[in-house]
Amino acid sequence: MRHCAKSCAALPTTVASACFSLTHRALKAATNIVPRLRRIEIALAGPAQLGISFLSTMRAKQLGRTGVSIPEIGLGTWNYHGGANPLRKGIAAGANFIDTAESYGTEAVVGEAIRGISERVFIATKVSPQNFHSSDFRKSVEASLRNLGTETIDLLQLHHPNPAIPIEETMGAMSDLVDQGKIKFCGVSNFSVAQLQAAQKALGKYPIVSNQLRYNVIDRTIEKDILPYCEANGITVIAYSPLSKDLSRITDCDPTGVIAEIARATGKTPAQVVINWCICQQNVVAIPKANSAAHILENCGASGWRLSNDQIALMNSRIQSRHRNKFDALARKLMPPSLQKIAVRARNLLPRRLRRLVS
Repeated sequence: MRHCAKSCAALPTTVASACFSLTHRALKAATNIVPRLRRIEIALAGPAQLGISFLSTMRAKQLGRTGVSIPEIGLGTWNYHGGANPLRKGIAAGANFIDTAESYGTEAVVGEAIRGISERVFIATKVSPQNFHSSDFRKSVEASLRNLGTETIDLLQLHHPNPAIPIEETMGAMSDLVDQGKIKFCGVSNFSVAQLQAAQKALGKYPIVSNQLRYNVIDRTIEKDILPYCEANGITVIAYSPLSKDLSRITDCDPTGVIAEIARATGKTPAQVVINWCICQQNVVAIPKANSAAHILENCGASGWRLSNDQIALMNSRIQSRHRNKFDALARKLMPPSLQKIAVRARNLLPRRLRRLVS
């Protein structure tokens, strides 16, 4: 290219101008070629060719103290109805960590998405609390293995605590399944510090490597005790709902528009800024859910960069957040799903300033 510029300098002015214009366009085309190739690669990739692309900017974090790394952005599948293809696009973009559960009804579509590439994908699923008795637990795991089409579950999690069933019985069944090679790692979900400690004591020889918890910039409940406990004890926090129920819930709590301001400054989308806020925590990975390939790829773009300390401080000071208490948790647990839907619709009818109070 330098030779081209020197040659242009020796030509008449009009010809030289045209030459420099061509050179500029060539440089611009070269700059844009990698993103274009990336988009083509993702669009054309089929199940047999998928995996982590060498062009992916996805960062990884260690799972607990296992020495095994997982992407800091995974694919959540609660209430997912996008089919296998968007999940494959996410895997191709580097999000080769998928979280599901027997209660979600999405294990089968996850199994379809990973068919032929399961050795490249880290799969996490969950057993429902009503199945914590030893015999039911084993049946649930066998059913999950069939749905997923795999011989081993990478991370098996207890979906919620169940005080009605002795934790020793449940963790004994989990330990046996690790011994049999049907589970690689053990985790929990929605466990408090005391519940996590009891589960670890009951599990014995195997570590609990993760705790899946609700965490986002407007719901920071876990920062009080369970997040620091997990960090101190080498337990990965898997943040679900990093965008809350939807991004509008978060923007309702951002009266001064700091998220949009930071998005413009970083060249990222508001959703990417919000997810990045979560994964700036050392031991936190996030599993946003999206039903389209476009939104999944947007979420993947929350990795590969970091908000500055000043930007994090701005978000912390200008976005209204809350810490849920035991009453919130009890009300959420006892409220029937039909009533929850009515409550959500009623909330959405409120003026924005009032919606902030019930986010």
